[in-house]
Amino acid sequence: MQRIEQRACFGGTQEVWVHRSAVLDCDMRFAVYLPPQAKARRLPVLYWLSGLTCTEQNFITKAGAQRYAAEHGVILVAPDTSPRGDDVADADGYDLGKGAGFYLNATQSPWSSHYRMYDYVVDELPALIEANFPANEARAVSGHSMGGHGALIVALKNPGRYRSVSAFSPIVAPMRVPWGEKAFSAYLGADREAWKAWDASELVATAGERLPLLIDQGEADEFLDSQLKPEWLREACERTGHPLRLQLRPGYDHSYYFMASFIGEHIAHHAAALRG
Repeated sequence: MQRIEQRACFGGTQEVWVHRSAVLDCDMRFAVYLPPQAKARRLPVLYWLSGLTCTEQNFITKAGAQRYAAEHGVILVAPDTSPRGDDVADADGYDLGKGAGFYLNATQSPWSSHYRMYDYVVDELPALIEANFPANEARAVSGHSMGGHGALIVALKNPGRYRSVSAFSPIVAPMRVPWGEKAFSAYLGADREAWKAWDASELVATAGERLPLLIDQGEADEFLDSQLKPEWLREACERTGHPLRLQLRPGYDHSYYFMASFIGEHIAHHAAALRG
């Protein structure tokens, strides 16, 4: 690993590192915020998964999360959203390929050679963080949009691995909206039955743990009716008895202004669970 950024921030340090990922077969960047408490003891980790077109930079520069992580003593880890490099497959448009990994394991060529973001986020990255930073094994996960989808599915598919999960403006039913249909068709092929393993609205029915889902959704979100459809997840949770706290926020859109407004509440939610 090589550290390529280090900046003082709220008594701690905001860093960016690059490493060779064995899972993705490429060099990957991730951001890590170490709050001041990390100088004295090992701390829990909140993993943040960003959305379409993002890198590790969007969250650390726009969300204002470091202030709250320093207050609660939580390490923040924000990976890139997809594999990168000249050898990595890509596509025209912003919603497939680089910057659009969808936090799944691709099964179709040419994507399957590199696009295994699920394995990276669930296994490889936490192992690296816990071996090289003052992190303990208490984990939480959150994210935005495509990353909100990622946070929900990794929590639902891994009972006991995360203490808490939350999302801003998540894609809750990707197999039924244009963003997800495009990505799943390319990454997973034509068998829609196989898509259910990567769709939060399907996974709540078979989840091995009733980990409460916390979701914030802006009512002025330009993608609310076409891509996000939070009511579909609410209906699935009501059918299965899965706990869901869906907070609809009047006037807020899909931007980081929305996340910056409520990220403190989310980090406090995770900190309480991580202390348990």
